[in-house]
Amino acid sequence: MIIACGFDHAGVPLRAKLLALIGEAGHQVLDLGTADAEPVDYPEKALAVGRAVAGGDADRGIIVCGSGAGVSVAACKIRGVRAATIHDTYTAHQAVQHDAVNVLCLGGRVIGSEVAAEIVSAFLGAEVSDEERHARRRAEVQEIERTGGAVQGESDRGR
Repeated sequence: MIIACGFDHAGVPLRAKLLALIGEAGHQVLDLGTADAEPVDYPEKALAVGRAVAGGDADRGIIVCGSGAGVSVAACKIRGVRAATIHDTYTAHQAVQHDAVNVLCLGGRVIGSEVAAEIVSAFLGAEVSDEERHARRRAEVQEIERTGGAVQGESDRGR
């Protein structure tokens, strides 16, 4: 797989370990920066990784900011991106299997490098489930994305 990776300044401490881990696991890294502690706005990194995944230049993405929350919110604004902030291995594999999450968001100020490595390994090793219940639920999420959450027949009033 090709894995698009982006780090803001708060994610840089995890960068070297995670990029090496991805390569050692046999995946190709699409490195979208940042390599130093100079401040960079997290939406820029979320946009770069999200575009790479949604556009087909990468199979999955990993974005690291301070908490993981900001990059997750920003990446989810890109149609076709299913991003989630994840800080445990169970959620890392289940998010892919059940929810087809294609962008992993981590908090560089929340978890250490060893836990981050375990989470990335679980995320990369997981495969999307074809079970009917998971496919049905993913289709429901896609419909929310398509409609912007509007209820059929609902007027624009109140939005």
